[in-house]
Parts: sequence; structure tokens; C-alpha cells
Amino acid sequence: MPELPEVAALAEFLDGRMAALPIRRIDVASLSVLKTAEPPYTALVGRTVASVERIAQYLVIRTVPGDPAEAEPQIDLVIHLSRAGWIRWSESLAPTPPRPGGKGPIALRVHCGLPGEGFDVTEAGTQKRLAAWVVRDPNEVERIAGLGPDVLSLDRAAFGALLAGSGARIKTLLTDQRVLSGIGNAYSDEILHAARLSPFAIAKSLDDAAVDTLYDAVRSTLIDATERLAGLGVGKLKAEKRTGLKVHARVGLPCPVCGDKVREVSYADRSFQYCATCQTGGKVLADRRMSRLLK
Repeated sequence: MPELPEVAALAEFLDGRMAALPIRRIDVASLSVLKTAEPPYTALVGRTVASVERIAQYLVIRTVPGDPAEAEPQIDLVIHLSRAGWIRWSESLAPTPPRPGGKGPIALRVHCGLPGEGFDVTEAGTQKRLAAWVVRDPNEVERIAGLGPDVLSLDRAAFGALLAGSGARIKTLLTDQRVLSGIGNAYSDEILHAARLSPFAIAKSLDDAAVDTLYDAVRSTLIDATERLAGLGVGKLKAEKRTGLKVHARVGLPCPVCGDKVREVSYADRSFQYCATCQTGGKVLADRRMSRLLK
């Protein structure tokens, strides 16, 4: 799933190419992706892109009227890439719209600027969770209205107060967008490894020193990743993200800090990775999926 650093990089990339350009056409290949009907997606056509921004893990393409006499001062296209969505920029988009309901990965196509310029919103796999909204204000999107504070907006005191009031496991808290927004599965693994904390530690049980360490790990992990991804083309972002990961998606490989084997805990349709030596005092956490298989 694209998380805060990737979405920030995508927003920067698109803003550098789309700002001040008109939206010429929008092709919808998957009607299920659109979660709103009013304003219609066709209302974006002819409008000018003012900016492309990030709200948590959402891309927000802000538009203004191409005609000053137009009644709608603001209409935004909001995109959440979910687990398998991505942006694919092109300067040679096919003039023929993608076939609605086709088996390909394209869900939405936005033409802007010169003929051929624009991007596809794609989604791999069979679990279709990609979502797009056309709204007058991003807060009309229920998920955005219910977001917790952006994790990088919190100072140490606010971060500590949030943890002190929660009995949740720290892994759960970091990835709960209603509590903190911006962190997903991959970077929460990296943050907890950097902070040398068990994913199962209870948030309110952390002492001041542990909270200090975790706060610093959150900021350093996300800021470092954001800076590494800045300025890269969309085709390079995924590979560059992987180069910075120390434990996430590295099951069975040696921990780059201590050399122990990176381990995994699986549950439902998700999993997380950790280093027992660095994070749990050598204790191997029970893998619930393996426990079920052994019964």
C-alpha cells in the first residue's frame, strides 16, 4: 500500500506536471471506483488543475474553473490507491478510452495538457479497493473527515498524550488511520524496528524514554523515506522504497542491525515482520496462521 512517503512523492510528481493545465477528458474504466455521483466526474472536464496535494494517504487534485464565470469555485478529485493501486503517467495516452469493465488494470484515465498527456490510475490483483471521489471539499469524503491527525504534524507532547490514552497494541495504533493518519503496514514495521519495540507492546504502558525513542523513529523513518523518494519518477518509487526497508517484506533474511533472522506474524489477510533480537528480547512471537495449521 502506498503510504505517506509514496503519496507525498506522487503528489509532488503530479503537481509538477499538472498544475495550471486543463483537464481535457476523464475516462472511467471501472464504475465501481467512483464513490460519488454529484458532482459528476464530467464536471472536471475543462477545469484547470490548481495543485496536487496529499492528505494522509489520499491524493487530492484540486481544480479551479477554466471559465471565470463558472459557478463551481472548487471541485477536487480525491484518490485513495488502497493496497494495490498506482499512478502511471504518460505523454502518449491512447486516444481510445479503456474498455469499461475490461480485465486490464486501468480503472481511471485523466487526460490533461497536450494530447497524449495524463495518467492512468491502475489496480493490480483481484481485490478491488481503489477508490475515487469527486467533491467540492475533501472533507465530504467520510474517510477523510474521520482521519486522525497527520502523524508528522504532532509534536512530542501531543504524540505522548495520544499513546497514554490508548490501551491498543502499538502496531495497531500506528496503523489506525482514525487515530494517526499516514502510516501503513510497511512503515510501521520499520518504525518499530528502529525504536526496538515489540509490535505487541501496549501503547499506554510505554515509559517516557520509550515514547521519546518511538517519536524520533516515526519522524526519522518517514522523513528519510520522503526525502529519498522526492524528485523520482513514478516508475522508480516502488523500487526505491524497497531499498530502504530493513525488516518489512524481508522474512528469512538477516536483520541488518544484529544479523538475526527476520520473522513474521500472520493474521487474517495481513502480516507484519520484526526482528526478535532487536525488538522482543529474543522472544519469537506466535504466528497465528502457522498455529492454526498445526492444530
